[in-house]
Amino acid sequence: MVTSKHDQAQLHELLYQALETEIGGAKIYEMAIECAVNDDLRKEWQEYLEETRTHRKVLLNVFSELGLDPEVRTPGREVVAHLGQSYVAAMQMAMKAGDPVAAELVAGECVVLAETKDHLNWELIGHVSKKATGKEGSVLKQAFEAVEQQEDHHLYHTTGWTRELWMGALGLPAVLPPPEEVKNVETKIGASRAEQARGEMLKRSH
Repeated sequence: MVTSKHDQAQLHELLYQALETEIGGAKIYEMAIECAVNDDLRKEWQEYLEETRTHRKVLLNVFSELGLDPEVRTPGREVVAHLGQSYVAAMQMAMKAGDPVAAELVAGECVVLAETKDHLNWELIGHVSKKATGKEGSVLKQAFEAVEQQEDHHLYHTTGWTRELWMGALGLPAVLPPPEEVKNVETKIGASRAEQARGEMLKRSH
């Protein structure tokens, strides 16, 4: 699939950023768990933390199989690391402000922002895996299939949680756990349908 040294370098850059995203993601979840007020959300994030640690191991295996050095630092990887550190700092700032509900909302938003990048990384890896051939293709495909469903859950479910927690904080009817959780959403289309269905859920709950 790779047609030039530039393409190969870009693939490696994606993998370096993906690894750094998982490393930072674990720290983000550790902090988010401290911010969680809702017990169900805390439990959810604890599961995602363990899965994120597993995703890091999956990527380290990819690096090993493809002969890449996981310690290499690129400008793009440094940016990813900086963003991850910023999300952790934002949650710490919110906690110090003394409003647990507000800190939980900040944590939800930080997780959504981090998981948006994480989800994109894996989506791109999935696209590459469909075009790549030989060992590179099989290694990337195996890694993608191992984490795809969990990455969908991390992004779409946390987005749902954050939306509903904001609804509650605004004094508006909230659906907890969110529709994404109830319907076990795994796709962008499913997330859209779940959000549309929340009105029916509210009607049934009253």
